[in-house]
Amino acid sequence: MTQTTPKPSALFVCVHNAGRSQMAAGYLRHLSGGAVEVRSAGSMPGDRINPVAVQAMLEEGIDIRDEKPKILTPEAVQASDVVITMGCGDTCPFYPGKRYEDWVLDDPAGQGIEAVRPIRDEIRARILTLLDELGVTPVTSAP
Repeated sequence: MTQTTPKPSALFVCVHNAGRSQMAAGYLRHLSGGAVEVRSAGSMPGDRINPVAVQAMLEEGIDIRDEKPKILTPEAVQASDVVITMGCGDTCPFYPGKRYEDWVLDDPAGQGIEAVRPIRDEIRARILTLLDELGVTPVTSAP
């Protein structure tokens, strides 16, 4: 099974897969315009997405309400070109030959919208850098 133009793929991992990794996945899906395969997962997934993270992303015109926290699997890691961890430390599996980045970001859990907006904005900036590194031109939304 060979693809003529393989899409780059990224996996975002945090503990609960309810805030940071979901916001990052939402931004990457949106800003890559489908040019990047996007996954997110958690080492101990929560039962639902952080509603304040959902609200913060809706302010940016990105709807992540239908996303569900997912358990991290070795297959998801192996299928991804870049694995970006956010505060899961030793609970994240490591596979030789994978590109890993650890994004140190405040946890939005239990925070109000005023505290979550700067986290969201930091994630967006890092996603734009990641797209550049992957050679993908960000999609700019029409007003």
